[in-house]
Amino acid sequence: MSFAEEYIAESAEVLRRLDAGVIEELAQLLAGVRARGGRLFILGVGGSAANASHAVNDFRKICGMEAYCPTDNVSELTARTNDEGWASVFESWLRVSRLRAEDCVLVFSVGGGNLEKQVSPNLVSALRYAKSVGAAIGGVIGRADGYTAQVADACVIVPAVNPAHITPHAEAFQAVVWHLLVTHPALKAAETRWESLR
Repeated sequence: MSFAEEYIAESAEVLRRLDAGVIEELAQLLAGVRARGGRLFILGVGGSAANASHAVNDFRKICGMEAYCPTDNVSELTARTNDEGWASVFESWLRVSRLRAEDCVLVFSVGGGNLEKQVSPNLVSALRYAKSVGAAIGGVIGRADGYTAQVADACVIVPAVNPAHITPHAEAFQAVVWHLLVTHPALKAAETRWESLR
């Protein structure tokens, strides 16, 4: 098989192995947040930050859900990184946003944060703060051994079908999962543009 054929076959296997039950749990968790007037804060770093930004648009526009992404404000992000350090940027942002028990923090990440390996310590700090205020926690991540998977109320693990492709599959399938969520009958509140033209 060519590389493209192998990669497509891996992607099909990831899709086959996704846990639909956990995705349903995440959909219900988010629907509950919206029903109680809570807000959704989506956290991600690198490619996952780009996914978080896109997902915020979809949750706001399609689901009518108040949603935010700290990395959309590059001025605040870089000021906090410069003045306070990278590990606290998300926690500080959530504190100023007055994160509360009615809200949800949703993490898009490959590893989900790991202090021992010093990978995405900002996610760990943010999730510790979220736990301290009683906010719901969700995740779409690529590793079951990260901090997000340990503390989340509902966490979708993108199956690792090839150890050489954990990052690209995790970030690609974040998009598959969030598009599934915003299309889910428990969350979808508005028709998407092309579908409305039928």
